[in-house]
Amino acid sequence: MRYFIEFQYDGSKFFGFQRQKDKIAVQNILENALSIINKKEVLIKGAGRTDVGVHAKGQCAHFDLEVNIPSDRLKDVINKIVHPYIDIINCKIVDSNFHARFMVKRKKYVYRILLGKYSPLNEDYYLQYNKNLDIKRLKECANLFVGSYNFHNFVSGSRDNYDAVIYDIEIKKEANEIQIIFLGKSFYRYMVRNLVGAMLDYNEKKCDLELINKMINSSDFSYQLSTAPAKGLYLEKIYYE
Repeated sequence: MRYFIEFQYDGSKFFGFQRQKDKIAVQNILENALSIINKKEVLIKGAGRTDVGVHAKGQCAHFDLEVNIPSDRLKDVINKIVHPYIDIINCKIVDSNFHARFMVKRKKYVYRILLGKYSPLNEDYYLQYNKNLDIKRLKECANLFVGSYNFHNFVSGSRDNYDAVIYDIEIKKEANEIQIIFLGKSFYRYMVRNLVGAMLDYNEKKCDLELINKMINSSDFSYQLSTAPAKGLYLEKIYYE
C-alpha cells in the first residue's frame, strides 16, 4: 500500500532532511517510525531535500507499507512517535505509480527576515536584519530572477544542468517581518539562499543590477555574492496540480 504524507518540521533540530549515518535527519526519524509500524524497514521518497537549519511547513513524501492501515489512524500513530519537532499534517493512500519527487509541478519557498530589536527567541527562525532595508530595491533585484535562466552562479556544488524556472517572487511586509516568497519548478542546493543573499547585497549597494543580470545571462561568467543563512528559509508548499 502506497501512502502520501505532507508534514512540517523545525529545521533547527535536525541535520537537514536527507538521512545520515551518524547524525539525526528528518528522513531518519520518519523512516524509523514507519519501520516500527510496518515491522520491517521502510524507506521514504521526499519531494526534495532541505539543508541543515532549513524549516518546512509543507514538505511531502511517499512510502510503501506491507500493512494496511487507515490513513487517519496512520497519521496519528506516526505523530505519536515523531513528536515534538515533526508533525504530519496530511496522510492519504495514493496510486502505486505516484512519486512524491518526480510528479512535483511547483514549489513555494518563503524567506523570512525580521527587522527591529534582536531577540534570542527568534534566532533559529529568522534572519534578524539590523540594517536599513529598502523594499523597492529588493523588488528591483527580485524581478531579474523571474523567468527561465541558468542559475549556475546561485547554486552550490556542481550539476549537469543549472537551468530552472522561477514563476514569481513576491515580497511582503507585515509589521517588522519581511517575507520573500519564491514560486518555481526546480530549486537547487542553496539556490534560494543565494538569491536572497544577492538581494541583500544589492540592498546594501555592494553590487549593481548590471552585475546580477550578467550572472544569470552569461553562462561562462562566474561570480559569487552572499548566501543568506539557512534559518530564515521555509519550504512552504509542494504543488502536484
